[in-house]
Amino acid sequence: MASFVTDVLASSGKLEKEDLSGKISKMSRKVEDTKEEVCDMINKRYTDFLPSLQGSEELMVQVDEVSKEMDVLKNCIETEVQQNIHVAVAEYAKLKQQLEKNTIIITMLGHLKEFHNAMEEFNKALVDKKYVDAANQLERARASVDSLKGWKTSQLPLLSALRSELTVQRENLIYHLGDEWKGLVIWRLPSSKGETSSFLNWFKILNIKLDFCCCCGPGQVLLKTMLKPLVMYPSLCVRVTEQQSEGTTLALHCLEESTEERSTPSQVYSKLLLVLKTLHTHLLDVSIGDKKLSAILGELIWEEISQCIIHECLLYSIPTNSSQLEKYNTVIKETEEFEKSLKELEFLQGDSTDLLKYARDVNCHFASKKCKDVIVAARKLMTSKMHNTVKITPDYKLRLPKLPAPGSEVKVKQETTKEELIMENTKQLSAWSLCLPACRISESVQQLMELALNTLCEAVGSSTQWYNLLKFPHLAAIQHNNCMYLAHHLLTLGHHFRAHLPQPLSEGVATFVDMVPGFRKLGAQCFLAQMNVQRAELLERLSTAHNFCNLDDEDNYIAASKAVRQVIHQLKQLGTVWQDVLPVSIYCKAMGNLLNTAITEVIAKIMMLEDISSEDGEHLHTLCQTIIEEGPLVFIPLAEENKNKKYQEEVPLYVKKWSTFKELVIVLRANLQEIVDRWADGKGPLAVEFSSSEVKNLIRALFQNTERRAVALTKIK
Repeated sequence: MASFVTDVLASSGKLEKEDLSGKISKMSRKVEDTKEEVCDMINKRYTDFLPSLQGSEELMVQVDEVSKEMDVLKNCIETEVQQNIHVAVAEYAKLKQQLEKNTIIITMLGHLKEFHNAMEEFNKALVDKKYVDAANQLERARASVDSLKGWKTSQLPLLSALRSELTVQRENLIYHLGDEWKGLVIWRLPSSKGETSSFLNWFKILNIKLDFCCCCGPGQVLLKTMLKPLVMYPSLCVRVTEQQSEGTTLALHCLEESTEERSTPSQVYSKLLLVLKTLHTHLLDVSIGDKKLSAILGELIWEEISQCIIHECLLYSIPTNSSQLEKYNTVIKETEEFEKSLKELEFLQGDSTDLLKYARDVNCHFASKKCKDVIVAARKLMTSKMHNTVKITPDYKLRLPKLPAPGSEVKVKQETTKEELIMENTKQLSAWSLCLPACRISESVQQLMELALNTLCEAVGSSTQWYNLLKFPHLAAIQHNNCMYLAHHLLTLGHHFRAHLPQPLSEGVATFVDMVPGFRKLGAQCFLAQMNVQRAELLERLSTAHNFCNLDDEDNYIAASKAVRQVIHQLKQLGTVWQDVLPVSIYCKAMGNLLNTAITEVIAKIMMLEDISSEDGEHLHTLCQTIIEEGPLVFIPLAEENKNKKYQEEVPLYVKKWSTFKELVIVLRANLQEIVDRWADGKGPLAVEFSSSEVKNLIRALFQNTERRAVALTKIK
């Protein structure tokens, strides 16, 4: 018997409303029946766990048939409504609404069918040990369940059953993978403390390519029992053997004759790469979705292994002497090659990581390490026993190195001859001039002087990269505050305790006032150096504006506009960095000084222009107006935004050329009479900011040579 849809299509071309209503009612009953049967089957299968393979397959076919009939009927209704739009809107609206309801139900039944089919395919793949296919089918089933979330709440128990089934099958897959992993990868770990010292871990790979996922457990075992020991213990080495019957074996062996305390970065990198390349060749060069197993393993272990390399290897490779710094470039290159190799194996994704950044920041690490070593050594000497003494005679002379000329980049040679070390003058007063009398001093004091001498020798000609306070405005501000804090409290600290200290200490020793100027100077110099760096960057950005000339050319205007935006951006960033760090007064003075530098440069460039067309003038006005509007917004000294308005309104107090700049902006758009009025015979606001010659030059640049211009020029005097 032909279906009712076929009957509809076989009609004369015009549907009767009563006939269509009957068809839709029949379809609704059929949809509801199918829905009940499908939901009942799903519940029996995934809630009550009753097998009904034949019935479920027939239901899936029934869902397909009903869905196809629905599509044909829907298209037929839409075509009929379009042909009879002028009379059919009201008649067919209710029928179409019922049809759309049925369509939603059919769509949901389609998702249930998709879920059921995916779970069937999952079970087949699991039986065939096709774990990648099984994982993909499980993901397909999960997507179908997500699509069912829009279904009405009466079906929530059914959705809950499907989600529960997904969870169960996911754990089932993980269990099978664990069994597969145990069969394919065999670990032989030390079982006792005595055996631990041998570090023999066997890692057997029985097949070349396998369908399984790399999960956290195996990754952590690999990390803790093989990769980390290779980094931490220089006596460990890796051996790789391949046998057809037993597969590939990775083994750690202990070299008893090794006396090194730490492995070099080169040794660590080569051992780790041997392990990872072997794993990649025989096991991990397999794709799971859009990722390879090697990439998944890298995501799991890279952060931990990179931190291990930093703290157990690179930290101890930092030079202890400045003469060794240049040789450290070799370590940086080895680290770059190591990361490059990991990227080729797809263990590592993206740009340089913390490992490479640490190696490249060797100057900072060296400076930090050197400071710590010097402080520890000095403290040890100062707390040593005073009664261990050495004899000082009048002919004793402090051995100092020959220093290069000031400004020279020649480094001091610490290994010099005896003659070079003795500080002598060809024209001496006498043999006993400036000599200490014979006496005994503490041996620790002599060693302390030698420590200071050696430290100063290393500092001569050292790289400026040590002094990173110039690079980071935030650190420069904190250093300024630190010094001011110490200076402030040193003013009164000694006086506070003076009356309560033992008499020898109270008589001048406990006063720290003499240290105050030094700390103040140190903090001020550091912050002023940072200000000079920021000032140079602002001027560098403005230098790309092509002197603000010929702005009617699109390229020139774009360059000038970009330069102005970059200046504003730099100031805003700096304002945010220093916010709530610097004292408000210092903050406002600093930001005002930098903004003043920028607008002074802009004023100077504009005043140098000899010809400013009307279009150029408009462009200049637009750019300058941007600075006037956004310039005050860089003043945000306090974290509470509503409290910063006061300082933004006080910009003229902190920016010396602010009024001059605003007056220039007015002139750029003013006519001749307005300029003459603002000059006001040398008494107006324009006369306060500019000289008569400067105003005349502006008029000549802005206006053509006419009688009106000549008259205006005569009034500027």
